[in-house]
Amino acid sequence: MSDQHDQPGQYDQSELPTLPVTFRPGRTRAVLLTAGAAIFVVLTVIALILPKLSPGERTSFIFTGALLLGVLLLLSRPKVVASDSGVRVVNIATSRSLDWAEIVQVNLRPGDPWVFLNLSDGTSLPALGIQPGIAKQRAISDARALRALADAHAGGREGGPQG
Repeated sequence: MSDQHDQPGQYDQSELPTLPVTFRPGRTRAVLLTAGAAIFVVLTVIALILPKLSPGERTSFIFTGALLLGVLLLLSRPKVVASDSGVRVVNIATSRSLDWAEIVQVNLRPGDPWVFLNLSDGTSLPALGIQPGIAKQRAISDARALRALADAHAGGREGGPQG
């Protein structure tokens, strides 16, 4: 990362990501999907190789594995998709489309679990697709890129990611 990215608001127009761009916690997603698949496979194999299990017990093992896989799939769902028309924020159970003009500020302060988008209606929207959990520097870079895109599409407002 070059020095000009160390200060919020300093992002060269030529360095903006090409739209559409998707921000998501890649490592976290990989860990969740791998763990979910492994849990499902292990529980299914156990259900099939234990000789004393009834068909109902076998089914409950497989169902439990599928349920845990489903939960981990939901946890791996978050992403932020920026396009020419705006931003789509996909969180665990919800998704919301925003016009660029609706985004007043992109925040990622030290200690925040994910990016927060301050919106023109006075509310704040968590964007779980950019989270510093496993890859802090990647999250800071993604937050700065999203802020630069928001500034470029909505007239360069003040404020931005802290990190």
